[in-house]
Amino acid sequence: MACPIQTALISVSDKTGIADFARELTTHNITIFSTGGTLKTLQDAGISAQPLSELTHFPELLGGRVKTLHPGVFAGILARRSNASDMEALTQHDLRLIDLVVVNLYPFEEITRQAEATPEQIIEQIDIGGPSLIRAAAKNFSDVTVVIDPADYDRVTQELRATGGSISPDTRRSLAAKVFHRTSQYDQCIADFFQHLTGEAQPPPTEMFAPQLTLQYQKALDLRYGENPHQQAALYREQAVGETSVVTAKQLHGKALSYNNIADLDTALEMAREFDEPTAVILKHANPCGVASAEILLDAYQLARECDPVSAFGGIISLNQTVNEATAAEIASTFIEAVIAPGYEEGALALLTKKKNIRLLATGQFSQRYPAMTARSIVGGMLMQARDLATVTPDDLKIMTDAQPTPDDIQGMLFAWKVAKWVKSNAIVYTTKNCTVGIGAGQMSRIDSANLGMKKALKSLQGTYMASDAFFPFSDSIDAAALAGIRAIIQPGGSIRDQEVIDAANQHGLIMAFTNVRHFRH
Repeated sequence: MACPIQTALISVSDKTGIADFARELTTHNITIFSTGGTLKTLQDAGISAQPLSELTHFPELLGGRVKTLHPGVFAGILARRSNASDMEALTQHDLRLIDLVVVNLYPFEEITRQAEATPEQIIEQIDIGGPSLIRAAAKNFSDVTVVIDPADYDRVTQELRATGGSISPDTRRSLAAKVFHRTSQYDQCIADFFQHLTGEAQPPPTEMFAPQLTLQYQKALDLRYGENPHQQAALYREQAVGETSVVTAKQLHGKALSYNNIADLDTALEMAREFDEPTAVILKHANPCGVASAEILLDAYQLARECDPVSAFGGIISLNQTVNEATAAEIASTFIEAVIAPGYEEGALALLTKKKNIRLLATGQFSQRYPAMTARSIVGGMLMQARDLATVTPDDLKIMTDAQPTPDDIQGMLFAWKVAKWVKSNAIVYTTKNCTVGIGAGQMSRIDSANLGMKKALKSLQGTYMASDAFFPFSDSIDAAALAGIRAIIQPGGSIRDQEVIDAANQHGLIMAFTNVRHFRH
């Protein structure tokens, strides 16, 4: 049965369109009660609205923390019109029915995306009264209409006009369903925040991995297809994204992103975030084919491309500095699928946008709010793990050989180590102190990766640095490195044959450092 609306409660955080909507309500002789900033917005717009205290006979308390949590509000919402006892209770306590609840929640998700927001500020954006109001109204949808989305104002307005002031059961039911979807997402976002709210670098495993896992994602984009044309695909966004990511980046130019583009951009961006100095990453099919750091961005990009210019053709570029015009001109000189960077100078953007199909993404200043987990779906389940945020400093290195490193050697080994972290296992990387020379990725044995990296090298490996993402099970890779002229090797250590490997390094006069950190990437 259609329910005529006589009384409305309006309390909104997002005030988009609320004045026009409320003005329409008054044309149907609907009495409006409102709170705080919403009441002021309506009154400033010349709309007749009464303070909620007229219903509750109680002022707002605690700076607005308590304003709608009152029997005078909730009884009016939850009362069943067909229940004589409910209606008698309202009469006995001089309470008024509320037929329409127009509420949207504090912008909790939005503030968690703001890098400068403190935990205290975020906590203040946890809405208490709002979810209670809309859940109560949705529960009593047989008698009450609840509107939580400004996009639904027009729908309700049209129906009020068509019916002379009533809302149909179907509309009330669909609007109620929307409430429970919204509150579920909202509560999960808050739960995620509290799960990461810890003074430790990383929450204890017992807190990170709850007995039950609820994921809340909102579809951000339909994709043309997945990894292959016969696979459908879409991009979903976390309800609260607290750091720089491909998902939060703004696409400035170019055709739509593909599934593979997004996956590659994610890895390339994460690599670029590893470095403080100007750095360029060129990635192809989930593996870097060139990485370099330099004093200026142009030099970094040129060095990265020189590592493997054949593979760089049609690749993905990630830069950790604003793209200037000189770097843009160099990028534009070859075919590139996509570029992601904090931003672009005006001249750089003008140059790159001349290329019709290149995709340009701007992330803004890199930020990282808290350690996150990563997920990978498998048939019938989900794998979850803490994100690999482990870093290694010069003080963390343990030199295992007679030969000792110079400061330049330390720099070179750590550069190689940062790159190896993002190469598919088994991973072997050869670098100078600031640029990749050869990359061996994804082979089933470590010696195969070592040999592949040497084969890919276009320059001499004499005096370069070798990084391995995991320990060497045998000394064969060390022997091969010595023959190629490698100067120093960085690896996690931890093999039962570590001493055999160290002995081989000593025999060849190599430097070897252990990190005690492994970086498998599957």
